[in-house]
Amino acid sequence: MEMILAICIGLALSATVGFRIFTPLFITGIFERVDWITVTEGFSWLGSTPALVAFGAATVFEIAVNYIPAVGSIMKVIATPIAAIAGILLTASFIGDMDPLLEWSIAIVGGGGVAAASHAAVTGVKGVSETALLSPAVAVVEDITATTVPIAIFLVPVLAIVFVVLIPVLIFTLYNKRKRRKKHRNPVERF
Repeated sequence: MEMILAICIGLALSATVGFRIFTPLFITGIFERVDWITVTEGFSWLGSTPALVAFGAATVFEIAVNYIPAVGSIMKVIATPIAAIAGILLTASFIGDMDPLLEWSIAIVGGGGVAAASHAAVTGVKGVSETALLSPAVAVVEDITATTVPIAIFLVPVLAIVFVVLIPVLIFTLYNKRKRRKKHRNPVERF
């Protein structure tokens, strides 16, 4: 059960990378630094002073540019591969004590995939929000989510399981609603 929880924590943190890449890394580093969490052997550097300075500076930069609409959208597109790498890193930092092939497969496919998918979804929302002039409001929601979800997961780890189960259900539900609305708008396409 402990291994399943560790995998869910890694995957849930990877999903938050879609909102802000460096905020979950920075929060993970802080929690590691003060010994509130334990990461897998070889990942304790996340809580080192150089890592915290780098993640902190990157977090401030990422937050700042996301409040400039056109720049924020361009940065989101450019940052997609970095989000996947951050997701891999976060997932791998929590799952250890297993066969390295399995560990890295879960980290790469699961963590990287979840991070890339959530980042792509947020990038799409960001693009739409600019046309509706809602970009600053979306940026605030991104900041809140990227900050509160990792903290909540570290304080109450079972929330990671809820988050990992809830997000796909929510995405599937929203996708089906959108699909149904599209069918109702174009009745000719049903045949």
